[in-house]
Amino acid sequence: MDPRGGALLVAGTTSDAGKSMVVAGLCRALRRKGIRVAPFKAQNMSNNSAVTVDGGEIGRAQAMQARAAGLAPSVRFNPILLKPGSDRSSQLVVRGVVAGTVRAGDYFTHRDHLSRVVAEDLSSLRSEFDAVICEGAGSPAEINLRATDLANMGLARAAGLPVIVVGDIDRGGLLAHLFGTLAVLEPEDQALIAGFVVNKFRGDPGLLSPGLQRLAELTGRPTYGVLPFADDLWLDTEDSLSVVANRVIGIPRPPRGSQRLRVAAVRLPRLSNSTDVEALACEPGVQVRWVSDPAALADADVVVLPGSKATVSDLDWLRSRGLADGVAEHAAAGGTVLGVCGGFQMLCRRIEDSVESRSGRVDGLGLIDADIEFAEVKTLAHHEDPLSGYEIHHGQVTRCEAEDWLGVGVRRGGVFGTHWHGLLDNNAVRRRWLTEAAAAAGLRDFVVADDTDVPAARDAQIDLMADLVTAHLDLRAVLGLLDGGGAPPRPVIESRTVSRLVGNLET
Repeated sequence: MDPRGGALLVAGTTSDAGKSMVVAGLCRALRRKGIRVAPFKAQNMSNNSAVTVDGGEIGRAQAMQARAAGLAPSVRFNPILLKPGSDRSSQLVVRGVVAGTVRAGDYFTHRDHLSRVVAEDLSSLRSEFDAVICEGAGSPAEINLRATDLANMGLARAAGLPVIVVGDIDRGGLLAHLFGTLAVLEPEDQALIAGFVVNKFRGDPGLLSPGLQRLAELTGRPTYGVLPFADDLWLDTEDSLSVVANRVIGIPRPPRGSQRLRVAAVRLPRLSNSTDVEALACEPGVQVRWVSDPAALADADVVVLPGSKATVSDLDWLRSRGLADGVAEHAAAGGTVLGVCGGFQMLCRRIEDSVESRSGRVDGLGLIDADIEFAEVKTLAHHEDPLSGYEIHHGQVTRCEAEDWLGVGVRRGGVFGTHWHGLLDNNAVRRRWLTEAAAAAGLRDFVVADDTDVPAARDAQIDLMADLVTAHLDLRAVLGLLDGGGAPPRPVIESRTVSRLVGNLET
């Protein structure tokens, strides 16, 4: 009998299908049962990252899942992180440390080394915990990437993991997605697919039952549960698909006074750590909207320039869209501007970058009298006392004539800049800053709530997902998968069936 803890893989029909939250919910639900559980994502591609307590960098979703499991974030939970800097290249982070830049075409040369890293870290976790809940990446049906796959069926095959496929029914076409995901896989991969989970369902479950019954007949696999849509599940978004221009973030709450504060967060092409502005969206009477054109700045009380994985490139985009002028005009009129990490760097006078973009000296927006120079070694820092937050940046402040802000940033009048992510999760800091921003906007009857607790809200979301998983999934069957038993027969959908369907389409 295998002395290691059980493990399973939660895959998805698409990106943003809900894999991250299902894994978090399972981790919290199993922890409630006294099971020692850990999350694992072999390879993540995301610019939303977090810093572990030992100074490594992992995907933010894995830090959230660690919290769900009652653990401190560890680089073992996400040994490989790809941070896209352009459409064809990404920064490669291995076990929390930058290992270089890779292009999509040459990633195959790294596969053997990276697969060993993944195998070692998963084995280490399984030797320490009762259960490891693994998260896939994108979709296992991306068969064009199967040869280099480390996070989906490549991981499942290598480690012998049963796989649950999650699909977002809110997008439509889910039953075809579930069937098709299974059908295009190789027989050896199909054999590992244990069943399905329907996510984000609205309406009468009875209307879905005939479809799920037919899906079971076609595939020989059960659906382990149907998770209902929940409006409150919007914090800690992992995928850029969730960050859409002209969309309001979260569910705006009624104001405590008679006035609202309007926040325009610029949706940069290489946006990173988009979760920073979620803290503002938690506040009653604060409406936060992602924007991508200067007209959207006209009625904003506050403008936020968030982090970026490509500061100089996104600064060029800002200028080409007319947003740079819009931000400057907003600041000149006495409006509040906040730049976080890459956004802060854009606000400065000069940027010297021979590392990220290799553009050399570039003029910034000049709204903060400071200069930035990119260093080869990335700053990774986790802060807890007296303020919590974390830093992930190559850019360093080399000259600054601006006023200090809280010891973690600078300001020039109503223009604020900091390299700290998560600063606005500090409740006292956020309330004080919002009070000042509302005053600058002339909002005399905007009332800052004294009972909004953002860290508690993030934790409550995990509890909600665990409640949904407990109420709507067959947890006994899931635990059976972890134990290596109780899995239903897993027949193969013959490739000729798919070939015949494709042939019919072509004719």
